[in-house]
Amino acid sequence: MPADAAPYPSAPAGEGCSWRTPAAPRGRRLPALPGSCLPPALSPSPLCARTMPPRGLLPLCLLCLQAALPLLARYRGDKVIRVVPESERETQILKAALNRLKVGSCTTGGPVAAQQHLPHRQRYGHRCASTTEHVPKSAALPPASKHPVHIQDWMHHLNKTHSDLVHMFSIGKSYEGRPLFVLKLGKRSRPYKKAVWIDCGIHAREWIGPAFCQWFVKEALQTHQTDPAMRKMLTQLYFYIMPVFNVDGYHFSWTNDRFWRKTRSKNTRFRCHGVDANRNWKVKWCDEGASFHPCDDTYCGPFPESEPEVKAVAHFLRQHRKQIKAYLSFHAYAQMLLYPYSYKYATIPNFSCVESAAYNAVNALQSAYGIRYRYGPASSTLYVSSGSSMDWAYKNGIPYAFAFELRDTGHFGFLLPETLIKPTCTETMLAVKNITLHLLKKCR
Repeated sequence: MPADAAPYPSAPAGEGCSWRTPAAPRGRRLPALPGSCLPPALSPSPLCARTMPPRGLLPLCLLCLQAALPLLARYRGDKVIRVVPESERETQILKAALNRLKVGSCTTGGPVAAQQHLPHRQRYGHRCASTTEHVPKSAALPPASKHPVHIQDWMHHLNKTHSDLVHMFSIGKSYEGRPLFVLKLGKRSRPYKKAVWIDCGIHAREWIGPAFCQWFVKEALQTHQTDPAMRKMLTQLYFYIMPVFNVDGYHFSWTNDRFWRKTRSKNTRFRCHGVDANRNWKVKWCDEGASFHPCDDTYCGPFPESEPEVKAVAHFLRQHRKQIKAYLSFHAYAQMLLYPYSYKYATIPNFSCVESAAYNAVNALQSAYGIRYRYGPASSTLYVSSGSSMDWAYKNGIPYAFAFELRDTGHFGFLLPETLIKPTCTETMLAVKNITLHLLKKCR
C-alpha cells in the first residue's frame, strides 16, 4: 500500500466523512466531532465536515479521521499470523510458545483461537495452518498538535448544554496528569436511584470502545423523550459513563503507536512503559493470564491498583457500591459478551440471573444485523485472566458485571473501518438497553 493511501476504502456518500473537507453539494454542511457519534447539535468542534442530505438523514461520523490515519512505520513488514489449535493440548503448547517467543500480545477469539503479531525481524520457522498477512506500510502519524480526539471538549459541551440530564466530574488524574472525566447521566427524579457504571477504552488500541460510550450518551439525549424504554432507564437509573478509561494510552495510540495497549506509566528498572489496566485490579492479581514482566502487554504492574487510573475508578466504585448494580466494560475484539469469572473456572452464585440477561442481550444485538455474539463466563468463553475489572466489580458487590468484546472476529481486528462503527454501536446499544431493563425487573 502506498504510504499516502488510506488503510480503508472511502465510506459511501452520506455514511462518513473524510480528512479533507469535500466540496459542498446541495444541503447543509454540518460539523461532526472526530471520534464521536454525535450530530452537530451535540458536537462543539467542526473538525470534520460532512454534508447532510436534504431528506434529513443524519449520518453519524465516528472516528472519521481513522480512515486517513496511517499506522506507524515501525510496523512496516511485520506479519499477523492466525493459528487455530484443535485440542486443549495444542492450546497449551501455543500459549507456552507465545510466552517463550515474546513476539507481541496474543488476541484470542476463544479458548481455541489465537492471532499473533510477528515482528519483521523475528522468524521462527513455525508451521501453522494459518493465513499470513503483512501489516500495511505507513507514513508517520500526524504530530501531537494535530491530535484529533476532542472527547473532553465534547463532554464539557454536553455538561453546559444538557445540564438537566448530564453532570460531568473528574475522579482523579492519569499518570501523565490528564483528568479522568466521568459523565453522570439521568433525570434527577429522586434523591436515590440505582446506577450503572460503563467504561470504555481500558485498552488504548480498542478505539471502538470510546466510540460506543459516546454513542450511548448521544442516543440517550436524543431519544429519551420519544423512546419509552430510554425514558424509563433515565428516570429510574443513573449512568456513570467513562468514555476513555486509559486516557494516556489512548492519546499515545493516536499520536505514536496505533497498537498501543497499556497505560503509560514508567518503570524504573526497564525502559518499557505501561501496565495492562485490565490486569491491575486486586482480584487474584498477577495469577494466570497476567505477566510480571514490565515489557509484556499483559504486565500486571508492581502491585494491585498501581496505576492511578485503576485506583481512581476502584475508589469511586467502592464509594458507590451500594448504588451501582451493573458494571459494563467495553473492549475489542471477539464478538462476545462475558461475565465472571475470568480468573477461574467456576459458576457465580447468581448465575441464572446473569446468564438470562446475557442470553437476551445477545439475541437483541443479533436482531439488528444478524451478528452473532458468543456469551458465557470469561474463563471458558475467552481465556483465563487474573486481575480484571469485571471480576473485581463482581467481587466487590456489583451483581451484574459484564465485559463486551465488540466487532469483529479478526478480519479488521483493532482497525475496524469507519463504515462498521455505526452498525457496531447500533447493535451494541440494543444489548445494553436489554441488560439495563433487566436490572429493573426482579430476577428469580
